[in-house]
Amino acid sequence: MAKKYPVWNEEIETMPRNELQKLQLKRMQETVERVYSRVPLYKKLFDGAGVKPADLKSLDDLAKFPFTVKQDLRDNYPFGPFAVPLKEVSQIHATSGTTGKMTVTGYTKNDMKIWAEVMARVYAAGGTKKGDVIHNAYGYGLFTGGLGFHIGAHEIGATVIPVSGGLTQRQVTIMQDFGSTVLTATPSYALVLAEAVEEAGLDPKKDLKLRVGFFGAEPWTDKMREEIEKRLSLEAYDIFGLAEITGPGVSVECPAHNGLHIAEDHFYPEIIDPSSGEPLPYDTPGELVFTTLTREAFPLLRYRTRDRTVLHAEKCDCGRTVVRMGKIMGRTDDMLIIRGVNVFPSQIEDVLLSFAELSPHYIIYVDRPKDMDVLTVEVEASEKLFNQGRDTLKDMEGRVKKGLAEALFVSCGVNIKEPLGIQRSAGKAVRVVDRREL
Repeated sequence: MAKKYPVWNEEIETMPRNELQKLQLKRMQETVERVYSRVPLYKKLFDGAGVKPADLKSLDDLAKFPFTVKQDLRDNYPFGPFAVPLKEVSQIHATSGTTGKMTVTGYTKNDMKIWAEVMARVYAAGGTKKGDVIHNAYGYGLFTGGLGFHIGAHEIGATVIPVSGGLTQRQVTIMQDFGSTVLTATPSYALVLAEAVEEAGLDPKKDLKLRVGFFGAEPWTDKMREEIEKRLSLEAYDIFGLAEITGPGVSVECPAHNGLHIAEDHFYPEIIDPSSGEPLPYDTPGELVFTTLTREAFPLLRYRTRDRTVLHAEKCDCGRTVVRMGKIMGRTDDMLIIRGVNVFPSQIEDVLLSFAELSPHYIIYVDRPKDMDVLTVEVEASEKLFNQGRDTLKDMEGRVKKGLAEALFVSCGVNIKEPLGIQRSAGKAVRVVDRREL
């Protein structure tokens, strides 16, 4: 007898591909009409590309339409991309950007219902159900992680503990005393929790009730998965999401662990050649692109995520027929993901250049000791600063470290080098040295 895998919405998640594609086309046509008639950004993009909503007669016709990129959202900050008036927006989230302007996304009441639905699918994929106690250590606030997992927990009827991040020892106490069975967190913070469990002298098999964990928001390796599973005695599931599309809930692994199932009735995926923009077939690595099919407040057409992955369309062992995406292989741009936070070199440069005592020469190092991302910035001192002695340099390092933390929302080390201490290049300067072995 075949093993029965948990599925939240069998009608959709196991729907025959031809029926699903009919549903996708209908919703895509509605989305194209919506953005063209309600969002000036898209009217301008469509007119510039010489296309009209009526040109979308099949899913393949989507390739005729223009891409949306993050800069489009920044250029229309804050509410320009919204397709409904602000009075119809129930909730707003945002992510930080390279220029100091946030990328803003909005949700109507119906958008929130759909977000809860796709998050329920995430939880169900790992066997989470009513009666589970969910320890939600994703950040709450404008970041979509915490709230996304929170509303999904309500949708499936589980008990959620909104602990957010930080106060790690207290979190261990809560997991033990409250009987948490499900952990949601970034993979790097899961390892921090594992270290705290060990420092407290606890045996996760005997002293904790954790059974499953959902981890995402940053790249993580299979080696890190093994560490998390071993040290916290749970089964780890990879999840994917981005605020512009909805937040967490875009895709999740099933118990077969052979890719992340995309909620294709709400988010239509493409893979393109990152250089030419041409669509690529299934099973071919490239850049991931999404079109939202049901978003009311913030619909996006062909949004370039800059994430590199691959799509697989064959039916999964779990019975789901929706497309699966592979683990994210990296980025097509220069964005770094440090402990779940998006960090751009230009943000770091802006902070460094705000200090007149520093030279404009710097290098950003990214390491992963003990599977934890660590960011370090090396920058040159001016002659005047360097000649004032080590105490002054130490004080400046502290000031720069504080400035970077405030700008990036993630801590990093700072080393101020002597003048000419950073190697020069005759060509393009090397600004980022990523020494993580992904």
